[in-house]
This record gives sequence, C-alpha cells and structure tokens, in this order.
Amino acid sequence: MACSFELDNGHLIYLSRSNKNTQTRIASIGDSVRLSSGFFFLGGCISFIYNMSFSGPSLGSGGRTARRVFEFGRTYVVKPKGKHQATIVWLHGLGDNGSSWSQLLETLPLPNIKWICPTSPSQPLTLFGGFPTTAWFDVSDLSEDAHQDVESMDASAAHVLSLLSTEPSNIKLGVGGFSMGAATALYSATCFSHGKFGNGNSYSTHLDAVVGLSGWLPCAKDLSNKVEGEEAANRASSLPVLLCHGKADDVVRFRFGEKSAQKLTSTGFKNLTFKSYDSLGHYTIPEEMDEVCSWLTSKLELEVGKFVMSRRIN
Repeated sequence: MACSFELDNGHLIYLSRSNKNTQTRIASIGDSVRLSSGFFFLGGCISFIYNMSFSGPSLGSGGRTARRVFEFGRTYVVKPKGKHQATIVWLHGLGDNGSSWSQLLETLPLPNIKWICPTSPSQPLTLFGGFPTTAWFDVSDLSEDAHQDVESMDASAAHVLSLLSTEPSNIKLGVGGFSMGAATALYSATCFSHGKFGNGNSYSTHLDAVVGLSGWLPCAKDLSNKVEGEEAANRASSLPVLLCHGKADDVVRFRFGEKSAQKLTSTGFKNLTFKSYDSLGHYTIPEEMDEVCSWLTSKLELEVGKFVMSRRIN
C-alpha cells in the first residue's frame, strides 16, 4: 500500500502515490524511491496534522466501551539462504505492510536469518482524525503524557509472540521494526523484561535481540515499574538492543529516539547501542542497514557468509 494524506479545508484527503519532494507536506506512506546516492525506503512516514476533530472509542449498549477486534493482514516470510540460526519478526511503519520490508530484508547479507514480516490491522488513527490505516496501535502524539493504546500494543506484541512461538528451540529470536514498528518492537522488549504484557498475561518467549529504526519508546513513564525485581532486571540488562535515528528526521524527531535510548538505559537496559546519522531523515540508507547487519551478526553470533549486499529492488 502506498498512499498519502493531505489536509484540505479541514478534511483529510486520500491522495495518490507521492514522492520524497512532498513528504514534508503530506504523509508519504510506504513509498519507495531511488535516489542517486542509493536506495531509500520511506516506510511509515507521518505528517503531523493538527486542529482536526475525532471521535472517541465506540460504545456498546449501556455506554460501555465495545471490545476491539484486531485482524492482522498478510505475513511475508524471507527464508534463510544458508544455515538457519535466527528468526526475526520485522514490523513495518504506519500505513505500510509487510511486503515492502520483506523485499529490502531479502537483499541483506544475512543468510542465516529468517525474516517474518507481518502486516498490522487497519484501524482508525487519532493522528489522522480517525481515518483508518494500517497501524500497530493508535497514536495521537509521541509525548510521554499522550494516551497510550495499551490494548492494541498488547495485541501486536502477542501477534509477534505467536509468530516466534513455532520456531525451533535452538533458533535465536528477535524483533525489530521501523517507525511505529520500532515502537512496537520496543514495547515487546519491555514486556519481555517484565515477563508480562500490559494486561497482565504472561510473556513466555525469550528474546535475543531488538532493533528499532527511527522509532520511539511507548509507555515510557511506566517503564521503571516493568523492570522491578531481580529477574526482570536481569532480563533487561542482558537483552541486546540497537536503536538508530537520523538527526534530520522531521516525522519522528531525533529527540524522541535519543530520549527513548536514555530512558531504556537508565532503567536497566544496559546492553543498548544508539547510533545517530547527521543527514538521515525518516527513511533508511545503506550505511544504517550495514550497521544493522554488523550488529546482528555480532550479537546473534551468526556465521559470516560470503553473500554480497544488493540494494536493488526489482
């Protein structure tokens, strides 16, 4: 899915495919463009739209909030080209789907990794005035005081868990993502450290690595409570986390990525690496993906193959 949105006389308008030249004016969702300096993927870009009214959650009989149903879309799998040593669930950005990222991940020189790229449910987004789009959870803004859609986050983290639960016991497991997908991956990391989802249900799968590109940490105010106790602290301190963020990101501002890294480190996630890129906006570049490859190879102790990275998307 590649679409965009524009505010016109107070209305949210669905537009056709956009390009990088207009990404600061409209929401360019899941677009892929080729520039002279390499392949750039504009996944999950958001244009922040203000002064728009939206309705609250739907109500059932008696004024009670109706139970939400989450229907996840198609899942795309990139099989390992060599010996299977690790499986990573990779989560797309807002408005995107699993297909676009599966195409990029397939080109990486990581022959021992199986990539699972699910597609989020389509749901009304407060940020877009209630307009429906593929999203892992609802969001109004990225501040710590904003409403946190824990119900959707739990559903998305549980979906990741279900995708990993059928992997062989000798395979290392991870979760990563871009933008909102990165936020969901970090939420999964906090559930793993806590041993529970936000609703109190048990988080039963072990995680060996977490990667977040151009994202943020949701539910940051509650993080300290999730790493209380020796067992939770040990899980947090031993979990490898890689966060990458561009200083030129005008969608999820750099300060949100930097503050997320600081919050995670201060609450016990000691095995965290934070990488910044001076000219990087809300997309990925070969330099960043090279860092991801090197980091995963090291942290997951992968066999070094002879595959050469190809950045061509057919």
